Amino acid sequence: MLADAIAHYHDLLSDRMAEDCQEQIDAHTQRLHFRFGDRPICNVLRPRFLTRPQYQTLQQALKGLLPAFRRIHHLGLQDPTFRRQFHLSEQDEQLLTIEPGFDPPFVTSRLDAFMIDDSHFQFNEFNAEPPAGPAYVDTLTDMFLGLRVMRDFLKRYQLLPLPARPGVLHGLLDAYAQWQGHRTRLPHIAIVDWKEVPSYSEFVLFRQYFREQGFPCEIVDPREIEYHQGRLRCRDFPIDLIYKRVLISELLQVGGWEQPLLRAVREGNVCLANSFRCKLLHQKASLAVLSDERNASLFDPLERQAIDQYIPWTRVVEERITRFQHQEIDLVPYLLAHREQFVLKPNDEYGGKGVVLGWTVDATTWEQAVRTALTTPYVVQQRIPIPSEPFPSWHHGRVHFLKRLYDTDPFIAHGQTLNGVLTRISTEPIVNVTAGGGSTVPTFLLEPR
Repeated sequence: MLADAIAHYHDLLSDRMAEDCQEQIDAHTQRLHFRFGDRPICNVLRPRFLTRPQYQTLQQALKGLLPAFRRIHHLGLQDPTFRRQFHLSEQDEQLLTIEPGFDPPFVTSRLDAFMIDDSHFQFNEFNAEPPAGPAYVDTLTDMFLGLRVMRDFLKRYQLLPLPARPGVLHGLLDAYAQWQGHRTRLPHIAIVDWKEVPSYSEFVLFRQYFREQGFPCEIVDPREIEYHQGRLRCRDFPIDLIYKRVLISELLQVGGWEQPLLRAVREGNVCLANSFRCKLLHQKASLAVLSDERNASLFDPLERQAIDQYIPWTRVVEERITRFQHQEIDLVPYLLAHREQFVLKPNDEYGGKGVVLGWTVDATTWEQAVRTALTTPYVVQQRIPIPSEPFPSWHHGRVHFLKRLYDTDPFIAHGQTLNGVLTRISTEPIVNVTAGGGSTVPTFLLEPR
């Protein structure tokens, strides 16, 4: 059905139809300032179709994986020896001591995956700091449903939207209710990040959405926040609940420990979500903690099965003996000898920064990367096959069909439920919009009429 649906959609896209659809997308992009930095959010003319079996596989995978993530987070907080596996910085260790007032610490998050086939996903990263994308995805969903090509396509197929923004809002409100101890007052919400970030246009979409739901909301730069007599403000806007989009490391680097936001959080006078404790799972090493044979006894059978099936082999790069594909290996020499099988990732980076794909570099470059990984926390992960599909685009006066790599990234609300799916497509092997290698498309559940 999936192949037939894609073929039918493409058959409907004559040059005239494609031009009309591109004009619709351009008009929406212009009206909403719908861009990532200076680039359009979406540069193709077809959404991603997800079948019911694929969606059910995602749900089944998360049913086993999310409790496992919560388990290692709890152990990491309680046991300093166990926590060393995450390779936190000193400042991150200090942040863990700040009581958030709610649980779980990752109330809105995203797991990134590649779909190997209809029944098999491999999750390669956990974005436990609030991720970009939910408002972009929902806006693209509305935009694509209104395209002219959909008039005929929807006669044969049904497309079910997978909204993401409600999960973010409800996760934030649950955290606030726990922190406050009751639900008697609607919070003033501040979306906090730097003015200069390329995802600023998404904050505008979220501000509109929160206000439409009845919540006072402003976009706030951390440098504009004031704290006086136990009250956090930005000019005349009081702040009760922070939707934290600024990265923890950048927040500390720019503002330091005595900045107003941190003081208010430490003193329990504002609710910050996600809490600083989410940083434990945001480390790339969290997947190494899950997949390392030394930790296998920590998990129940359902969690263990999910880890084995859906988490790629991942280890912190260090001099050690470990197991790979049912055999014992000396880790560093093995990596040097088999670079085509592995990818290196900095433990605490984002947007594809510092990632080295072993199959794209020569032996000298790979060896230098491995040596760097021995001095700065890195993880090594087994290579995951990246799927591709043809996507149409309007270019130079005609429609073009080009195969693009894509990922499948479910948004998680409350630390436990799937709420929407981000799909990023790219012609480059690092499928990441921040890295400049891709575009975002809406994801629909595909059903026959």
